[in-house]
Amino acid sequence: MRTSSNPAFRNLPTGQGGYATFDRQGGATGGAAAYADAQASQVEYGRAGVGERPLTMDDVVTKTAITGGVALATGVLTALSGMYWLVLPAFIVGFVVSLIVIFKQSTNPGLVLTYSAAMGVALGGITGVFESIPNFEGIGFQAVVGTAGVFVGMLVVYKTGAVRVTPRFTKWLIGAMFGVVILMVVNLVASFFTTGGLGLRDGSPLAILFSIVCIGVASFSLLLDFDMADRAVRDGAPARFSWYIAFGLMTTLVWLYIEILRLLSYLRQE
Repeated sequence: MRTSSNPAFRNLPTGQGGYATFDRQGGATGGAAAYADAQASQVEYGRAGVGERPLTMDDVVTKTAITGGVALATGVLTALSGMYWLVLPAFIVGFVVSLIVIFKQSTNPGLVLTYSAAMGVALGGITGVFESIPNFEGIGFQAVVGTAGVFVGMLVVYKTGAVRVTPRFTKWLIGAMFGVVILMVVNLVASFFTTGGLGLRDGSPLAILFSIVCIGVASFSLLLDFDMADRAVRDGAPARFSWYIAFGLMTTLVWLYIEILRLLSYLRQE
């Protein structure tokens, strides 16, 4: 069974079959819905029940656009208002809400939009701080364009089948993701004892290389997310599940934006 490196998408309904085509027409036949992460929840996502409309790709696109739009709007407002002190509270709110959504497998649009708004405020505040630094003007716009470009690019890669989402690819990517996270934690702990820690976040050539690796891992994680969303559509999940899928995509995009912003800041250092 394929899983996603994104914790939210590990709970999506999955089916048996080959390569997904991001289209409801043709391709592999969907199988029975499976339990994903039974320890976290006993909820099973199967086909839409009587009186429920099945999920379509239009639902996924619409809800993803709404959540992304909310994050962008709150981010821009925060950056323009100069209320950078909201960064930490917003991150805390976003983190708590994300845990609720993931472990309760919630499709509540209020929670999903709250997460998007909170992360938009947090990222907008961080971006505003960067923008106030000499020689960093316009870095926020570049990061937004870069994130959008990666998203579109990986969607094209997925739809054309240039990179196939196979079990082997999934295992490799999840392993890479765990490796990146472990290095981040070790670097953070080391920074308490030595200046700069392992040098993974100090703007050095090693830090630039590490950021590129993180961007690469986050980018390829989008392929797994697209694949899992495709399977949810083909397996006939309820339409309300589109909010959960949109939330999962947002978590990946937030990470991707942070890493692109960080890399741009390194490249602009004198």
